[in-house]
Amino acid sequence: MIEERLDTVPWSTLHHAYGPATDVPDHLTALRSPDPATRGDALAALTITVCHQGTRWEASHWVIPFLVSLIDTTGTPDRGDILQLLTRLTIGDRRDDELPFEPAKAFAATAILDRIDTTALVNRFHLEEDEFTDEEITLLDAVAVRWAADCYHRTAAHGQTITGWLTDPDDEVSARAAALTAWLPPNPATTDAWLRIPHDHEQPRASANLALAHSPATDPAIDAALHHMTVTGSDLVAITAAVASAYRRGLEIDPPAVTVLIDAADRETLRDVTGWSRATRGFVMRALHRLGL
Repeated sequence: MIEERLDTVPWSTLHHAYGPATDVPDHLTALRSPDPATRGDALAALTITVCHQGTRWEASHWVIPFLVSLIDTTGTPDRGDILQLLTRLTIGDRRDDELPFEPAKAFAATAILDRIDTTALVNRFHLEEDEFTDEEITLLDAVAVRWAADCYHRTAAHGQTITGWLTDPDDEVSARAAALTAWLPPNPATTDAWLRIPHDHEQPRASANLALAHSPATDPAIDAALHHMTVTGSDLVAITAAVASAYRRGLEIDPPAVTVLIDAADRETLRDVTGWSRATRGFVMRALHRLGL
């Protein structure tokens, strides 16, 4: 039971954006409430405390295994919303410009914390002291990066479970899982799962196409599948497949994909893809830019 495991975490010694994280267990438990308003309040409370404006905190990565467990339980309500919070905890406010993601580079600032005990400094920070030297501010910035890194690596440790959500019957869960796995360390199992999402599940298929757009995998089967989807897929599937082809192949892109992109750019409205913060039109224009168009 989630309640029993919650008791194993020393929440009173951990902090989030507004102080000791003693309220976190109740919020996590409330995510399973039969009352939609209670669940909504709990999700909002977690969002502003453990992932405040994209910033992760000392308590943040401790929340991740419980969110994974809730999402992995099909009877949990609002699983797509919980997965959205998990994604925010994992990547903060990063955008797809940073894909493929390089954790070592992104979290390099934590190197200055090696062999430095920042416990007293962090305690002063939690007490809202406002006088810090430039060196202390640099260390606190590095601590914030470490908290972000802790969240990323905690989620990455559940990569196999998250890949399993790509076949979830809930299309929102599947689409958001496809977007999240684009940020996790690449592996053949995930790439294969992206390719196996059925074409008639439009949002998950489109999300997986955008994940493939940013994937470093070089298997020719990927580009063959994208070409097939560009020619035979539904509207959003074809557009995202064409985007992926442009990202992956550049000027070697097949002519049908170029036609799909140009036609999409001329349209007044395009539906966006669940799990991705950039609008579909933004992806289309970036794809055309890569082609010099």
